[in-house]
Formats: sequence, structure tokens, C-alpha cells
Amino acid sequence: MEFNTLWKPITVGDMHLPHRLVMAPMTRNRANDDGTVDDHSALYYSQRASMGLLISEGTQPSLEGQGYLKSPGIYTQDHIEAWRQVTEAVHEKGGKFFIQLMHAGRMNHPENTSDHHQGVAPSAIAPENGHIFTAEGMKPVPAPRELTVEEIESTIEDFRKAAKAAIEAGADGVEIHGANGYLIHEFLGENSNLRTDQFGGTVENKARFAIEVAKAIVDEIGAEKVGFRISPYTDFSTIDEGQDGVAIYDYLTKELNKLHLAYLHVLYTGREDILTNIRNNWDNVLIVNRMGRPFEKLDYDIKNGQADMASIGAWALANPDFISRVKQGAELNEPDGKTFFGGGDEGYIDYPTLDEQK
Repeated sequence: MEFNTLWKPITVGDMHLPHRLVMAPMTRNRANDDGTVDDHSALYYSQRASMGLLISEGTQPSLEGQGYLKSPGIYTQDHIEAWRQVTEAVHEKGGKFFIQLMHAGRMNHPENTSDHHQGVAPSAIAPENGHIFTAEGMKPVPAPRELTVEEIESTIEDFRKAAKAAIEAGADGVEIHGANGYLIHEFLGENSNLRTDQFGGTVENKARFAIEVAKAIVDEIGAEKVGFRISPYTDFSTIDEGQDGVAIYDYLTKELNKLHLAYLHVLYTGREDILTNIRNNWDNVLIVNRMGRPFEKLDYDIKNGQADMASIGAWALANPDFISRVKQGAELNEPDGKTFFGGGDEGYIDYPTLDEQK
């Protein structure tokens, strides 16, 4: 398979990229207890620099934003210095690097954080049948605390400061995580946001937090350095956008489009109508991650005009030289799901390249 569509260069924000593939953000749970990444993370990402644009694992913009064990942060000077090892390593090999800003929201367990804080959310509603991994194994997700309006405004500032810190760490930009059942996505759900103030109720109010976060970050680092990720009608953390969902994503993407962000990143899970509507609303680069696609449809959305780029998850995780393998028609390493989250070097920096296998 030649996948000729994939090898056309593209400009994203102020970056010139050699092809249409992107390394998707993937949680790895290998940060230190203080949220710093180490030289193994630098090696992990730099091994995959040929992906062109790499988007980091979800990185909390504040201590309150942490929900999982050993997830990284970008809100202290130590975090900045640690991430600089990663960005420099990726840049030395010709790649570009965005840090994904992820506030876990209600997807939190107090045992997973140094201050044992309760999760926060638009409303004090735990995910239905939600469980989260802790040092003592899987446990139910406790009910979160509802954020006040003042705390919401403070959280927006946390995102702004984290974006500034990411640029100071040498990142080429940031991706705002508005997907997968975390804080921004929680504001969009009819079963996770029961507010009656300016951040709940109507379509415009439910989308307000996402838009205000994006505006604050654009104001801080420039629109050309900002991406935004959404996952319409996914069932992560049992978020349900309800009957307003189509209207929410129509409104949200139109408003984000006005900010001229570098890209919009869509995790697609089956709603072709929403993807088509987003494509029509979006003027800049659209990245689509089509879950469960077979390899032979790697360029499906690009060929059909539904996307400008395709993001790759587990295939890139297991194949540091994924680009070379695709171009050569070579066999791919199989991802080992048992080593996706936590642990050491195994399943992290030891997947072989073609040259190493030879």
C-alpha cells in the first residue's frame, strides 16, 4: 500500500510538517511522583520524532488537575526543566512537540495525588459505575466537588499559566484536552453538568468553559500554537451530551474556528454526521483519530476530504519508526497492552526499529 495522500507536506499553525500523520496523545503513567518526566520520557518521544508532530500524554495544568497515578504536570519550574529535556530531544531529531493540557476533573481518586484532594467537576456527580486505577488496584471514582464560578475562573487561569510554561519548556504548542470525559468534556454533558448559572443549562453556557480556556491560552501564546481535542458522543467516563450534543459541537466548533487555532483534533467513534458538520465548520487543519480503523484505511479520512491529517496511537507506541515501516510496507510490531500504563522501560522504550530487528 502506497498511501500517497499521506506523504504530502502540510503547514499547521507556524509549523511545516513533512507528512499527514500525527502521534496521538497517549497516557503512559510513567512520570515521577512530583509530576516531572525523566530522560526515559525524552528517549521515548525522540525515538518517535519521525512522526513529525507529536502530542504528549495528558499533562495536568495544576495539582488539582491530577487524577491518575504518575501523570505529568506543567505548572512548576521543575516540570518546565524536565519537559525541556523532552522537547530538545525531539527537536534534535527534527520533530515538533505539543504538550496536551489535561485537567482530569472528576476522574480522580484522592489516593492518587500528593495532597489527597477530592476531584472537581461542573456538578457533584460521579461517573456512573466509574472505576479508576490506584496503588491498591481498581476503586470506584468518588463523587467530585462542584466548582464555584470563582474556581472555574481560577482554573481557566491555570490553563493559561500552564500553556505559558509549556512554551518556556520548549514545546511548539499545546493541545487543550476537551475530550474523553475529563473536566472540559464534563461541562458538555447533560448528565455531568446540571448547573443553572452561566456555565450550564443552554448550549452556549455548556460550551462556555471550553471556549474561555481556549481564548485565555490563545491570548497567552498565540493561536498558531494551540490545538483543541474533542470526542463527540464517546462513552468515556459515561459522559452523555444528550439531545443537545449535535448542537453543542456545532456551536463549539464554530466558536473555536473564530479563534484561528492551529488545528482541531477529533476522536471519531461513529457519528459521521457530526464529523461532516465539523469539517464544514472548520477552516484550519482538522486531525481525525478514527478508533478501530483497519491499517489499510490509514488514509481513509484524508482521501475522502474529512480530515487533513490522521493521528496514530498504539501503532506509533509500538513502532518508533512507524513512518519508515509504512513507506516500506514492512511488518509492524504488535502493541503490548499489558505495558501501556505504568511500569518501566518494557513496552516503553524497548520496541525495536526495523534496523534493530535486522
